[in-house]
Amino acid sequence: MSAFTGTGWLTRLALRRDRVRLAIWTLGSPLIGYALAESVASIYPDEQNRIGYAEVANTSVVARAFNGPVASTDLGAVVVTETYLTLAVLAALLSTFAVVRHTRQNEETGRAELLGAAAVGRYALLTAALVVVVGANVLAGALLALAFVGAGLPAAGSVAAAAAIVGVGLAFTGVAAVTAQLSVTSRGANALAAATVGVAFLLRATGDVLGQRAADAVRLDSAWPTWLSPLGWGTQIRAFGGERWWVLALPVALLVVGVAGAYALAERRDLGAGLLAARRGPATAAAGLLSPAGLTWRLHRGALTGWAVAVAVLGLAMGLAGNEVDDMIADNPAAAEAIAQLGGGADLVDAFLAAMLALFALTLGAYVVQALLRVRGDESDGILEPLLATAVSRYRWLGTQVAGAVLGALALMLLAGATTGLGYGLAVGDPVGWTVELTGAALLWLPALLVVAGVVTALFGALPRLSVALSWAVLIVFLLLGQLGAALDLPQAALNLSPYTHVPSVPAVDVTVLPLVVLTAVAAALLALGLTTFRRRDTPT
Repeated sequence: MSAFTGTGWLTRLALRRDRVRLAIWTLGSPLIGYALAESVASIYPDEQNRIGYAEVANTSVVARAFNGPVASTDLGAVVVTETYLTLAVLAALLSTFAVVRHTRQNEETGRAELLGAAAVGRYALLTAALVVVVGANVLAGALLALAFVGAGLPAAGSVAAAAAIVGVGLAFTGVAAVTAQLSVTSRGANALAAATVGVAFLLRATGDVLGQRAADAVRLDSAWPTWLSPLGWGTQIRAFGGERWWVLALPVALLVVGVAGAYALAERRDLGAGLLAARRGPATAAAGLLSPAGLTWRLHRGALTGWAVAVAVLGLAMGLAGNEVDDMIADNPAAAEAIAQLGGGADLVDAFLAAMLALFALTLGAYVVQALLRVRGDESDGILEPLLATAVSRYRWLGTQVAGAVLGALALMLLAGATTGLGYGLAVGDPVGWTVELTGAALLWLPALLVVAGVVTALFGALPRLSVALSWAVLIVFLLLGQLGAALDLPQAALNLSPYTHVPSVPAVDVTVLPLVVLTAVAAALLALGLTTFRRRDTPT
């Protein structure tokens, strides 16, 4: 029997398990790319506007760190600069999570041992995961290239831009194949892979900040740290700016090295074990773990800490960038109108700050979904049944999980407001005043986050088998409606489906209480529905 025996059957099994996730991935990324391309095209329609954008973007330290270099003044180059980071990080994280799900998680749950009792080779499980993830990246990239062409961009540059995103996904597929061999748990493997994504971002940002502007002032030549980062390789392809196709060999090489290393490491460990020894816990548990609230805090504190660090860094950077808004949109009424649409006010700086808070709120909706979907994992993995056999009621258990997710999101939202206000306040000389004002403005987004929590809870209670896929699908719809709906000229009836649409964009506009009250009532109804349906159904189901 070959080490790859059974790979075909396991590939079909992985496709069957992830058919919904893969559909959302391969269709969602091109849809987001198309929407962003259309939005950017409306903001920078002519050459003069794009020259101004490139000059300011390559001058601003914040823009260099987060958006990367501008390859040229072509419309496609501006689209790539504005969309690359979002799509690349999505490809990296989706790839790592999928590889770990079909390798280390199968070992952790005992599925791999059952499969290994059949005619399955040692490398079959890993190979099947790699085939599925590589295929998903290539398919999503092909559809993304078609989406860019559909948005009116040249074909060669569109293919290069999509290939850059595919390259990021392939590179981190190789990284995840290795981390799945190192850690004994899927959570640990995902954490190692996510940390690698973070290091890659820091290397790319450092290289772009230290880069040199070209003589024409519209192109940036990145410094050497960018070449150490898989995220940096994508920007160095220079889509729509004299494509350098040879750079695509770097992520492919990392994939090959990672896969070869993963196969070699798989030979050196037992099934279910990791090469990094698991840390031994204390002999006795802390007293706080005796309550559902204490256990919830223990389970969520690691993720909450990681989110807090990212939010604080991004908030401070966005606040500092607020002082550059007027320069970035000088002589560009389309850009000013777009910021006013997103922020909801006439004052461009206030509208920009309001738009940043809205973006944080939407992003933290992902934290709420991620935190709450842990309940479905506990149920499907058989952890929930013995827990409910104790004195803990269903209402108390699920209510504690919801409270933990919402309070965590609230803390992160307040942190986003405080750091954004601090960054802008430091730039204009009033850090205390702006910190207080934007922290208060951030608090107004709590009802929208409560609605997200209510949707996830209701889906978990009523449709547990579909709750994971539907929860993420709903959040993506909120993203498209809340952030891109106005730019795409969608009807107001469609925009109203997103709870983010109804939150007043403070500080750009005055506070209106009624929408917040209505959102809170809707959230309460959804939470009650979720608790009631969970109380009445069997578990696991």
